Amino acid sequence: MPGLYLQEFSPGQVIQHELRRTITESDNMLFSNMTLNPQPLHIDFDFAAKTEWGKPLVNSLFTLGLLIGISVNDTTIGTTIGNLGMTDVVFPHPMFHGDTLRVETEIISVRESKSKNDRGIVEFEHRGYNQDNVLVASCRRQAMMRKKAV
Repeated sequence: MPGLYLQEFSPGQVIQHELRRTITESDNMLFSNMTLNPQPLHIDFDFAAKTEWGKPLVNSLFTLGLLIGISVNDTTIGTTIGNLGMTDVVFPHPMFHGDTLRVETEIISVRESKSKNDRGIVEFEHRGYNQDNVLVASCRRQAMMRKKAV
């Protein structure tokens, strides 16, 4: 399914993404090691067991990447020119091994480019929830989107 073009987005539109992902211990360890993040809260079970959480937390940057990645198939695949920025990134509740991430995207704003008539900017708000419907992550993302040829 191709992504949406600029004209197909409207402020207030909410997209419920069907793709979901259960995060494994391997995912968390691999991501933390690949990004050279030695935070023991993510990779040291003994250390994490002595924290208020009692177990390792999923690396928040993995959660952020997955949050946005899940949205791509329904929104921007093949129609984005590029990301312009991400703001208001928050993680109000941690993710743990075995949690499943569900994502919804709200369109905050849509505007045509002032300098190029074949594109525009869409501001998305991505929200991620765990299997208990608890908000675990959200961010606003601004993307340069192609306009559908008329």
